[in-house]
Amino acid sequence: MDLSTIRQPVAEDSKAVDALILRRLQSDVVLINQIGHYIVNSGGKRLRPLSVLLAARACGYAGTRHIDLAAIVEFIHTSTLLHDDVVDGSELRRNRETANTVWGNEASVLVGDFLYSRSFEMMVDVGNMRVMEVLAHATNRIAEGEVLQLLNERDPDTDEKRYMEVIERKTATLFEAGVHLGAILAETPREIEEAVSSYGLNLGIAFQLVDDALDYSLDNAELDKNVGDDLEEGKPTLPIIRAMAVGTPEQRALLREAIEHGGRDHIDAVAKTIASTDAIAYTAQLARSYVERAKEALEVLPNSAAKASLAMMADFAVTRMH
Repeated sequence: MDLSTIRQPVAEDSKAVDALILRRLQSDVVLINQIGHYIVNSGGKRLRPLSVLLAARACGYAGTRHIDLAAIVEFIHTSTLLHDDVVDGSELRRNRETANTVWGNEASVLVGDFLYSRSFEMMVDVGNMRVMEVLAHATNRIAEGEVLQLLNERDPDTDEKRYMEVIERKTATLFEAGVHLGAILAETPREIEEAVSSYGLNLGIAFQLVDDALDYSLDNAELDKNVGDDLEEGKPTLPIIRAMAVGTPEQRALLREAIEHGGRDHIDAVAKTIASTDAIAYTAQLARSYVERAKEALEVLPNSAAKASLAMMADFAVTRMH
């Protein structure tokens, strides 16, 4: 499935978002410009702003404020990437050196703060209190998700429930908020808002489930990170949680040690252990179930090219497995 096909109903809007992002990145502090442009232009799919644009059009919005909101969502996402890479000690993202590797942790954190604060400046410009409410709540939940993930690190007793709570807050919340904004702009009835928000939440969960499954893929050419990054950081994601649940006592002992100590020493053995169980298939099937929920939530919307693209985006979340 081609992202250009999904983007087609809002192709001109997407160009406007890219132009706005470049304008609002500007600062008279040179380092902010350098790091901001480096991370924004690093080859991301821009799925979050795309979902904002499509949701607004699918809900019947005919104005231009969705362009501002799409850029705001991308700035929030980008700021979390800068902070995440510092917290995780990541050296590569999308096959490029991370900003913290190039400029250092201090600069990356501070530029992440700049992007957060710039996004809130832009929210004020929009002048919609409900937009402010949704985005303020979302950024708070994302921060909670980050802290919960930190608490789970190097803890081999992390279960599926705790894992799902992290990805719902850390990843799915921003998808949920973004599409909700589109419905708010269109002034849809509350039940439409709730349905569209459900779409975003389920899409975000599916997206992260697949991302975590791909972390143990032998073919990482299309990935945004190195194979085994989660294990190196001691993060017990669903594939490894599932493998521990169904593996042999020897396999469980190996996986427990790998989570507790992190690093890359066990990556090959862990990958083979995961491959010998149903862990990847289990994760993929769960992702597909969330995609179906996302698509079902769209049924309340009238048929349109934008609605069709939202459904295709949900399918894209799981076709990345192939």
